[in-house]
Amino acid sequence: MLELLPPDGNVKDAMRNGLRIVGDVHGDLDAFRHAVATDRFVIQLGDLVDYGPDSAGVLRLMLQVMHEKRGLFLIGNHDRKLGRALMGKRLRSTPHLEDTLAQLYRPENTDVLHALLPVLENAPAWLVMGQIVFVHGAFDPRMLMEPPPPPLGRVTYLLSRALFGETTNRMQPDGYPERTLNWVNTIPAGYTIYCGHDQRSTNGCPLAIPGRSGGQAIFVDTGAGKGGHLAWLDLPPPFVEKA
Repeated sequence: MLELLPPDGNVKDAMRNGLRIVGDVHGDLDAFRHAVATDRFVIQLGDLVDYGPDSAGVLRLMLQVMHEKRGLFLIGNHDRKLGRALMGKRLRSTPHLEDTLAQLYRPENTDVLHALLPVLENAPAWLVMGQIVFVHGAFDPRMLMEPPPPPLGRVTYLLSRALFGETTNRMQPDGYPERTLNWVNTIPAGYTIYCGHDQRSTNGCPLAIPGRSGGQAIFVDTGAGKGGHLAWLDLPPPFVEKA
């Protein structure tokens, strides 16, 4: 769905240099500065905010990258919750969300606060480029045929899958829903899904898991803002159409 990207010179130049796929940032501004210091087009997989020390700074930097038309971010579940809070919706708050909101309401972050909501309202829940799919939580084959819904609106089945992954009806000891990876087996042959949300790696590197249908999922969340670090992957430019 390249139509999601403004077809101007900046975007075309950045895409000609390939893509940089950045995992969950969770307020780790120092690491995010390194991640976006590239001439490649940046696709951040969602969850810019919460946990880490400077969610407002991360948001400001993402807005700058978007203003320069050299990157975008997908909506993550933490980004959606922040957007819903800014809309005045009733929701279950968390200390991490409260900290992010407190940062945004500081006088020095007024610029981010005023610009943020429209950007969250327009962030895609998934992005398809040929046989590559980018999504925060998990994939469903219908994402290849349907456009993403409004990210801050009603939670549809596909939006839930994109934001929260595939869950069972059980809760883990830590109080979070138990997640499963059965969806990986539905990835069509030849397709690669880049996602965040689940910190599956045990060695600090993005983790590739093959599916039974011939596709694969690559998990890029390595715990930034949660005691781990920020990971990213660079993809070469052959899939980018030449102007």
